[in-house]
Amino acid sequence: MFLQKKSVNSILHSFYLFPKKDDMKFMLTVFLSSLMCFNCLSQSNTDKMTWWKDAKFGIFIHWGVYSVPAGIYKSQEVKGIGEWIMNKGKIPVTEYKAYSKQFNPIKYDPGSWVKLAEQAGAKYLVITSKHHDGFALFDSKVTNWNVVNATPYGKDLLKPLADACHKEGIRLGFYYSQAQDWNHPGGAASGGHWDKAQDGSMDDYIEKIAVPQVKEILSNYGQVDILWWDTPYDMTNERAKKFESVISKYPNLITNNRLGGGYEGDTETPEQFVPATGFPGRNWETCMTMNDTWGFKSTDHNWKSSEVIIQTLIDIVSKGGNYLLNVGPTSEGLIPEPSIERMKVIGQWMKTNGEAIYGTTASPFPYLSWGRCTQIENKLYLHVFNWPKNGQLSVPIQNKVKEAYLLANQKTKFKVDKYEDKNVLHLSGVAPDKVASVIVLEIEGKPEILPLPATGKQSKASSTKEGTSVASLFDGDPKNKWQPSDQDKERWAEVDLGENLAIGACSMVEPWDPWDNKGQKIDIQYKEGKNWITAVEFTTKGTGHTQSFNPVKSRYFRLRILESKEPALNEWILFRAE
Repeated sequence: MFLQKKSVNSILHSFYLFPKKDDMKFMLTVFLSSLMCFNCLSQSNTDKMTWWKDAKFGIFIHWGVYSVPAGIYKSQEVKGIGEWIMNKGKIPVTEYKAYSKQFNPIKYDPGSWVKLAEQAGAKYLVITSKHHDGFALFDSKVTNWNVVNATPYGKDLLKPLADACHKEGIRLGFYYSQAQDWNHPGGAASGGHWDKAQDGSMDDYIEKIAVPQVKEILSNYGQVDILWWDTPYDMTNERAKKFESVISKYPNLITNNRLGGGYEGDTETPEQFVPATGFPGRNWETCMTMNDTWGFKSTDHNWKSSEVIIQTLIDIVSKGGNYLLNVGPTSEGLIPEPSIERMKVIGQWMKTNGEAIYGTTASPFPYLSWGRCTQIENKLYLHVFNWPKNGQLSVPIQNKVKEAYLLANQKTKFKVDKYEDKNVLHLSGVAPDKVASVIVLEIEGKPEILPLPATGKQSKASSTKEGTSVASLFDGDPKNKWQPSDQDKERWAEVDLGENLAIGACSMVEPWDPWDNKGQKIDIQYKEGKNWITAVEFTTKGTGHTQSFNPVKSRYFRLRILESKEPALNEWILFRAE
């Protein structure tokens, strides 16, 4: 029963009209029960994120007609990612549509795909229902450019996958390219149209293709948990509102921040990188490929190792995010063998160490030189990437440790020595797990950790562009930023820690754009007497960067931007030497 506020107010009004004791008791009971129902209903939007935050790990599937050319056009490799071949190769509409006659995924086994995702430890799955080429993997009634009408396969690909997800308890998500569509007239295109067949009214495209198709994917496949928008080219607020009226009917549907038109959605979506400090105050999910492409590309063999993938998952979860890891099936319907191999290795690690991933919260530590940490209440899960050669693992926490043991074998316990500002675990031998050995630290009370040394401290800069502030580098809010003036050739920021402290690492948080990452060359200096001495020099990837260096002790530290297309930083975080 859906109880509205008006109903609750009516019950309240009735309660005051009944003078009899029994009537009053009855109405009070009804009122309290009704109020509880209302409260449950009003919390549904907030609580919809609970399963997602606990899940931590999902599988992304990019699949479509682009898997037929697989990166090759006119016997030449087209640079870039596989699913963008039509755009990057400037393939005419008619010529591209001919590829659909070769799209015949007779080896497609949706049940095995879902079981593989489950075996890898993933809790949800997101598949491209329609990518930028406009091709629908489902039986769309608003266009013939779909798998049922345009291919020899002739069957809906989403329905059996949705059924398999529901059967196995894997949450289901659909990716949908709402703005870019390179085949339907009026659809947006990065870089502009290259074929007159693409010209038309974008408003007509939104109303006649995009909105009706979103209605189809949300209503024809049972429960859909996630709607994943992408590349909001030319999406105005007015156009975005047309989708809002559809998704508002699904209050438990999770959407991301890529609809456009000013809509934030439920999640941030850093692409191909892990933000240095996560997104405080926002749910976020890093999506990442196993090689260099999302859609299948026959020439891309640059596979990340299983070790890198697992450590990336841990890194993301330790910062409060989710990991959406991609696979790109072939036109026959096969997930590439290197992807399968890696997913099985991930699953083996997760089977042993899943307790340290699922349902955890972000690390209480801003930085750990030897690995990462996740947490559930008074349990800290120490993910040790670099097993200490001297057998001593320093944990910068002031709490008393009740117990320390290996998650994979709880009989393996470790001696702990407590010092004023840290605990030291005494380990032995070689790492139990060459990828990440997880040690459980059970502590008394909430984690007590020394504050970041530069937060809120006095700072100054060579210059400050209007609308920005050097204090933003040290305020803990990654949405604020500092920029030097355009005329400034020195481009430095300085912080006074108030006392001499040993610093051994730092993090940069930069303004990011997943499609235009720009690196900056940075020089970190410390003051010794009257001289500034370089501690470390490095180049960021334009998406944030964490850098360790030989510990140096000083009260004053300076950052210099040596090279940058557009000098700007959101945060500069200094970490104590361990």
